[in-house]
This record gives sequence, structure tokens and C-alpha cells, in this order.
Amino acid sequence: MSERLFGIHGAALELRSQRMSVLTANLANAATPGFKARDMDFAAALAARTGGANTAQAVESSLRFRVPVNISADGNTVDLGEEQMAFAENAVAYSATLSFLQGRADTLKRALKGE
Repeated sequence: MSERLFGIHGAALELRSQRMSVLTANLANAATPGFKARDMDFAAALAARTGGANTAQAVESSLRFRVPVNISADGNTVDLGEEQMAFAENAVAYSATLSFLQGRADTLKRALKGE
């Protein structure tokens, strides 16, 4: 029922949240020797999620290791600038999706009240 009411936006919000966790892990491990930064291919994850996969399956199938520009001497592939940019971009997209869902919910509430 929620997919009929909210379309793909509910799934998109879940996936944006999961991507935030992946990016946060990258940032938290910026000084961990040998840590390999990963990111989620959001379009692939959303396609998998709308194709019937659950959120965990969609995330797992869309995780990719980042191709580093510069690898540190200890083998860590986290680029702080790139991670911070991806985090900020994802946060804006998360906020936009949340705003859309809030607007849709407000419209439904007004319709139910007969306003």
C-alpha cells in the first residue's frame, strides 16, 4: 500500500539512509590502515529494490569499492574530500526525498479531514 501512496520515494529514502551509513563508515575509517572505501551505486540499488529485492539485498548488490586517485602508503583508499562531497550530496538528496514524502503525507491528511 505504501508504494501506491508514495511511489518509489519510500524505497529511495531507505536506500539514501543506507548509503549514508556506508559513507559514514568510510569517513570513520579514514585513518585505518588497509581500509578500502566503498560506495553504493544508488541507481542500481533503486532498480533492484523496485524490482522486488529487499533493502539489504539491494544495498549488497550495489556496493562498489571506490577507485582511488591516490592510495596512501598504508593501503587506505579513503579520500576525505571525495567522501565529504558524497556525504553532503546524499544528505541533500535525503532531505529532498523526505520533504516530498512529508508533503505527500500532509496532502493525504488534509484529504482525510475533508479540507
